[in-house]
Amino acid sequence: MTVTAIIVAAGRGTRVGGDKPKQYQDLAGRAVLARTIEAFAGHPRIGAIVAVLHPEDGALFELALADSAAGVATVPGGASRDASVMAGLKAAPEGTTRVLIHDGARPMVSAALIDRVIDALDDAPGAAPALPVTDALWRGRDGKVAAPHPREGLFRAQTPQGFHLRAILAAHQAHPGGAADDVEVALAAGLDVAIVEGDEDNLKITHKVDFARAERVLRERNMDIRTGNGFDVHAFCEGDGVILCGIKVPHDKALKGHSDADVGMHTVTDAIYGALAEGDIGQHFPPSDPQWKGAASEIFLKHAVALAAERGFRIANVDLTLICERPKIGPVAGAMRSEMARLMGMDEARVSVKATTSERLGFTGREEGIAALATVTLVAP
Repeated sequence: MTVTAIIVAAGRGTRVGGDKPKQYQDLAGRAVLARTIEAFAGHPRIGAIVAVLHPEDGALFELALADSAAGVATVPGGASRDASVMAGLKAAPEGTTRVLIHDGARPMVSAALIDRVIDALDDAPGAAPALPVTDALWRGRDGKVAAPHPREGLFRAQTPQGFHLRAILAAHQAHPGGAADDVEVALAAGLDVAIVEGDEDNLKITHKVDFARAERVLRERNMDIRTGNGFDVHAFCEGDGVILCGIKVPHDKALKGHSDADVGMHTVTDAIYGALAEGDIGQHFPPSDPQWKGAASEIFLKHAVALAAERGFRIANVDLTLICERPKIGPVAGAMRSEMARLMGMDEARVSVKATTSERLGFTGREEGIAALATVTLVAP
């Protein structure tokens, strides 16, 4: 079995506006048609790709696909969609047994959807993705609702629509023209067409607003989410206060450490490093190095934040828990949140600082020190 994808891209797409057809307009840095073709070119079950183009669009096509045009056959389209599909079918390379006919302006088609259509062709001469209609339907007349219309059994059609090549070629040759899609042509020829599950993200670029929706889908697909955990402990020593999240909190003791021993800030810093798989503070700022003795912990935190930004991540949220009997954290938690948010360049609403006790158990229960636990989420892009 050899599957050829026929990408129909000969239309003008005037409803979108702009100085060139919609399939050549930019979608997040790539032409719409380039993204569509790449979806099929990267699929292991697609043996060949035929792009059906408007006769005047050769230069636009070459510019849009640049280096990725290699291996994509092109053929001039006709005056109608039917004629363009027929041109694509006739251009399918020798050995093609099945074809997937797809709109060039549907760049968000997924590999899973392509697989579903190809698999369905094992049991039927045709298969097409569709989504059931879930909204109420009306018939209208003169700008008013004339009557409700039942939605049972109704579907929203999508592409790619798949067929056995010989069957759909014969169906097109026998059809008088004017069909809305290739399923209509197949049905007119008496072919069975299986319905496979469509995909809400498989949208067709029709209006200008569709570009924004497609860009949102792309961001979600390409989003890289990392989660890191941090844990730190510092013992008490003689002193008159502790530094927690950059805030001096009055206490009858201080925290012991090579730097300023800010256990809260250290924990969040380690969580960021963890999300990046970049070790911990000790690797970046060795305690054996005297230059860090007594250093303000914001140096470490800012380094971790900058490293995340260099990798293309933003910090989506921080959740820090301080574990101690004393000092009481509640009265100063707000100030801690504000200072941490300021240092990390974040909205305060995305920073959580809270406290708990260990119910007088363990070293924190004996008031020998403070422990802290943090979770950080990084998101890219």
